[in-house]
Amino acid sequence: MTRKTKDPTSDKPNTKAPPDGVGYGRPPSAHRFKPGQSGNPRGRPRGSHNKLPALSEERLKSLILEEAYRNIKITEGSGQVSIPMAKAVMRSIAVNAAKGQPRAQKLFTDLLTQTEKANKALYDEATQTAIDYKIEWEEVLAARKRFYIEAPDPIPHPDDIHIDYSTGVVTLQGPMDKKQKEKWQNLRKRSKATQAEIKELKAMLADPNQKAIHPIIRTEIIRHEFNLQQIKDKIGDWDRK
Repeated sequence: MTRKTKDPTSDKPNTKAPPDGVGYGRPPSAHRFKPGQSGNPRGRPRGSHNKLPALSEERLKSLILEEAYRNIKITEGSGQVSIPMAKAVMRSIAVNAAKGQPRAQKLFTDLLTQTEKANKALYDEATQTAIDYKIEWEEVLAARKRFYIEAPDPIPHPDDIHIDYSTGVVTLQGPMDKKQKEKWQNLRKRSKATQAEIKELKAMLADPNQKAIHPIIRTEIIRHEFNLQQIKDKIGDWDRK
């Protein structure tokens, strides 16, 4: 009995290319790289490996703010409330500080001190700006009057800026820009017209010959007084042309 010997090449993969030359590792000729031709002709842009975002993008700042003001749910009392992440963190610090944790107390105190200092600086700057504005324009208007110079009044007018020098509190009792000034002027005209109508209605109410329509007159007076109060709530006693 003759024993068959195994062909040593029978286990080798068939590496012979198909008749059309297409197969594993051999794409169609139309899609093959040409000799001497790069697969990425433009190449990687210079510095793209370590390219940083432009200063105008401020991506990290945007991400921080987005995360800080993202609403999350926390347990409060017997239920859950949705508040911004930053508020939740501050609340956690404050609660831990109130419980007597030294690190939380120091952190909360430092944050509070820094915030109050920053607010005080902004407040002082705004107060000084208002004082400078008022003084400078008062001098200019006085010079105009002295030399008979006619020119548009500044907006806001210095007379509309009230400063309590003992407390540093600044209040504005006038319009802030031209558009608002026009609106206030129209409201002032309506206020004067409404006052005249109220005066006329009260005269009719005092006339016994108009007794039959007194209920209607009283209703009209109430309506006009309400409108007058609405105007006063918006512009106060402002009466500048």
